[in-house]
Amino acid sequence: MTISHESILLASQSPRRRQLLEQIGVAHELLLPEAHEDAEALEAVLEGETPDAYVQRVTRAKLDAAVARRARLELPAVPVLVADTTVALGKRILGKPADEAEARTMLRALCGHTHRVLTAVAVACEGNRVLHALSVSRVRLEGMRETDIDAYIASGEPFGKAGAYGIQGRIAAFVAHVEGSYSGIMGLPLHETAMLLRQAHVRF
Repeated sequence: MTISHESILLASQSPRRRQLLEQIGVAHELLLPEAHEDAEALEAVLEGETPDAYVQRVTRAKLDAAVARRARLELPAVPVLVADTTVALGKRILGKPADEAEARTMLRALCGHTHRVLTAVAVACEGNRVLHALSVSRVRLEGMRETDIDAYIASGEPFGKAGAYGIQGRIAAFVAHVEGSYSGIMGLPLHETAMLLRQAHVRF
């Protein structure tokens, strides 16, 4: 007998992912890392790792941690959703900038070039089954002067975001071209996510 679910657990601290799930009517509760968990350590890049392999590995590691957390907290066995986004310039992985200098370096590198934004999504459902998808989009930033970069960094928007920018914010003034999933660039590709959730028998 197939069990339908009215809601899911979202293992993400991103307010954008919550907003995107709300946009398509998916009811959810947060399943955030506990104090003893080092969520950032999961995002360390392995030597020689490609952007595609990296984002999918990190997503699976986050999912495993979230499922273990659900069991530890004795939460209902509803589907768990995780996602991870990375920015790739060629084979170079651009994660979240550690400081202003790193944010400036990333933005300078991206400006005038087309880069990829990769978002992997994974859902854990009944029977230890894992569903996953990978969204790859392309973005071109143009026209950022040093004064523009300085102002953008001063806004605080680059921090906590892969590649030092969030497409839904002020950087939009410099986005010359987008190919792919806009919601995927934000951090959760809604088309792919909706397909996975339907396969996991989530009603929305």
